[in-house]
Amino acid sequence: MRRNSLALLVLLAACQRSPAGGDATPAPGGGASASRLERAAIESGAIADPGKISPVGLFQNRHEAGRDALCVIPGTEGAFRFGLEAVFGEEPACRGRGTARRAGDKLILSFKGGDRCIIVAQYDGDQVALPGVVDMACADLCEGRGSLEGVSFPRIANDAATALRARDRDGDPLCRS
Repeated sequence: MRRNSLALLVLLAACQRSPAGGDATPAPGGGASASRLERAAIESGAIADPGKISPVGLFQNRHEAGRDALCVIPGTEGAFRFGLEAVFGEEPACRGRGTARRAGDKLILSFKGGDRCIIVAQYDGDQVALPGVVDMACADLCEGRGSLEGVSFPRIANDAATALRARDRDGDPLCRS
């Protein structure tokens, strides 16, 4: 009953508009603002602190034009390794792999390859969302008119084993151990 009441309060607070210059303060993850109610919910353990949720796992979104998938596995020296594929129908697709680092509520994806594509994605523990504009150096990751701009990947698993089993559309491992 207490958790239901707290959840209801969180929902109500989310629906209310804060006045200009409101009392929002930095979120525990170091990025977007959090209300007092959200901070209280995190401190009480009712909701998880997104700044403490590991990005290791599989993120995937199936849609009418294809499937977007991102796997993240542990790397070395506090970094992670990742593989990514975004499919836009029969032919256009974007693919890449590299290393990732956490920075508060951001996941910095550094792709391997020629032009050194780097994308700073938003990470909230449940989803990785790429920005609406990415560096021109990232164009080489995509075929045809494909683009990584605005692609988001909701979490479907939070373990390395599932991430390692993920395959791209050609059947090859998305992440390599």
